[in-house]
Amino acid sequence: MGFNLLLSFVGNGSGVPDKSWIQKLYELIPDININVSNDIEEARQYIEQADAAYGEVPPDLFEKAKNLRWIACPMAGPPKGYYHQALIESDVIVTNVRGIFNDHISAHIMSYVLAFARGLHINMHHQAKHNWKPQTKSIHLPESTAIIVGVGGIGGETAKLCSSFGMKVIGIDARLNESPTGVDELYPPHHLHDLLPRGDFVIVTVPETPHTQGMFGMQEFKAMKNSAYLINIGRGATVILEDLTSALENREISGAGLDVFEIEPLPSDHKLWDTPGMIITPHVAALGPYLRERAAETFFQNCIRFNENKPLINVVDKTNWF
Repeated sequence: MGFNLLLSFVGNGSGVPDKSWIQKLYELIPDININVSNDIEEARQYIEQADAAYGEVPPDLFEKAKNLRWIACPMAGPPKGYYHQALIESDVIVTNVRGIFNDHISAHIMSYVLAFARGLHINMHHQAKHNWKPQTKSIHLPESTAIIVGVGGIGGETAKLCSSFGMKVIGIDARLNESPTGVDELYPPHHLHDLLPRGDFVIVTVPETPHTQGMFGMQEFKAMKNSAYLINIGRGATVILEDLTSALENREISGAGLDVFEIEPLPSDHKLWDTPGMIITPHVAALGPYLRERAAETFFQNCIRFNENKPLINVVDKTNWF
């Protein structure tokens, strides 16, 4: 057997495959035919014959793809526009690399939770000003509640960590019907507003979809406890920054930890940099060892499955982009 694969090295960052993958693929599937493109023009030469592609296939390239049956997306949540209408309406299967970041991102989330619980965000502010001003406010985690919005791989791993600290965990998820380990209560998304007043920590891990854009605005912040903290490591489009800034300034909520933002990089003159109660990290929650190895293993498994006409893993619901 064997199939035609277009392997793209266009762009940069964690999504770019290692060129050693080519040799490995030939070892795993000797009859595979691999074409490599370093730019869009090279991709045009190969896309007509490609049965599968790794990377992005934009509309003008997609319309020339006569044999394409599978696209391997190198990210868990690609930028807006990756899932264009022609791709969504087609029979082409898309897979992604969800699952490879679970441990790194859940640890990042817990760093926010612990920092807020022990007042480190306030102490760090005093440290920067050389002020010896003991911070006495703290949250006893076994008496606190975390609301996790999006209980997928990352949210599920976060639930286990929160539970291990004795926290009550409420999960909100569009797909799950049964509570996974660590989740005490599980609800569908339309219960969000009813549940927000119960959370000491509201942790948002959902990807950007047509339904999650602008998911958290002033209405949601007003529904939260004044003592609550928002944590967002999903996608920046889910939280309206102007509303968050106002909510913090007006003490609708006590603080927020954000790793992702509506605008990236966050402009240096944005109010949030200096807003009390904020912890800002520059989209680094996923950083950690073994990501390339994990992405490669997912891709290799799917190449073998595709070659053997077996169901692929990490198949995306294209309509909802995840």
